[in-house]
Amino acid sequence: MATALVRPRNNRMIAGVCAGLAQRFGTTPTTMRVIFVLSCLLPGPQFLVYLALWILLPSEDRAKAATSW
Repeated sequence: MATALVRPRNNRMIAGVCAGLAQRFGTTPTTMRVIFVLSCLLPGPQFLVYLALWILLPSEDRAKAATSW
C-alpha cells in the first residue's frame, strides 16, 4: 500500500511538495525536484499546481494529529 500524500517534515527545500510526491510515488526527492524543474521549461500551469499542492496538502504533523484523534 502506498503512503499518504502529505508534506513531510524532513527533506523539505521550500514547502515539501516534491518530497511528499517522492514519498508517495517511491522515488527520491531529488529526482522529483529535477522532474519539476524540467517540467517548468514546458508551457503549462506547473507553478500554479505546486502552489495549490502547497496549500492543499496537509503537513505531516497535522495529518498525524488528525488520524490520532
